[in-house]
Amino acid sequence: MFWKKTSALSAALFCGLLPLASADTLQLKDGASVTGSILAEKRDAVVIDVGYTALVIPQGQIVKINRTEKLTAAPTKSSSKTPAAKPQPAPEAPAKSDLYYQAPKASPVRAVRDLVSSLGEAVVQVRTPGGLGSGFILDEDGFLITNFHVIEGETQISVEVYHQRNDQLERKTYKQIRIVAINKFADLALLKIDEKDAPKFAHIALGDSEALAVGERVFAIGSPLGLERTVTEGILSTKTREMQGDLYLQTTAQINPGNSGGPLFNMSGDVVGVTNMKITFGEGLGFAIPVSAVKFFLDHRDAFSYSNDNPSNPYRYLEPPSRTKLVEAK
Repeated sequence: MFWKKTSALSAALFCGLLPLASADTLQLKDGASVTGSILAEKRDAVVIDVGYTALVIPQGQIVKINRTEKLTAAPTKSSSKTPAAKPQPAPEAPAKSDLYYQAPKASPVRAVRDLVSSLGEAVVQVRTPGGLGSGFILDEDGFLITNFHVIEGETQISVEVYHQRNDQLERKTYKQIRIVAINKFADLALLKIDEKDAPKFAHIALGDSEALAVGERVFAIGSPLGLERTVTEGILSTKTREMQGDLYLQTTAQINPGNSGGPLFNMSGDVVGVTNMKITFGEGLGFAIPVSAVKFFLDHRDAFSYSNDNPSNPYRYLEPPSRTKLVEAK
């Protein structure tokens, strides 16, 4: 039994099917034809798929085989499928560069609420007998950054860290603090928590202050007036504010005494600056040291090493010779 072209096509269209890899037509001796997809050509027969069944047609009944271009399957509700979503690549993890972690260039933007909960553990309070400031931890070993003026002239330094314990923050005070390096002129200090039983510390990554744009949203975490873990948000007013020969980031995020040494973040949670001062007779005039200066300080910390045995220490000043000694030297 052979199917005419009209019969085969009408049955296929009625079923909503034409999943044919190719449209091949078999011209038969009696003037009829069969259209479908040839599955196999044997010496004595040809097997052709007409969409809903496969027919075996003897070679003796076939006059000619016409091969044409491929057909597109008719769309049906039963055969239509929603394309699978392409898997998104996982966010790139920060890479450690010697002492600190460098944030990836394409960090995803997140809400301040989510960032604060994940970054707060790495922001610390730095206490001295003369007052307090803020700071942030650079790596799991307890190296941290703060302002030089927070520890200037102090010999007793303690650091309060808020460890995450069972979804709650637990305050822990560390008193074995070592000054690793200082730079008075850049107002930066590198400290190290040296207690034996100290755990691995949560840390935050340094971003790129050069990539910031004026008007971009930023936020700060610190302890203004002793109010620990205070979050203030604003925008970047300018990133090239010149003051006393140095360039600072200017921001509308509120900066007050106690914020000194704390981090200024972009909306990806990367540190872009270290807050250190404000104009007291104005509002929304806070300033931060660009993170590029922080990286320079860390990369060249040996030159700023806090050690009396280091002849390169810029803060190891000798007493000037008296006039009498100069005369005797002659």
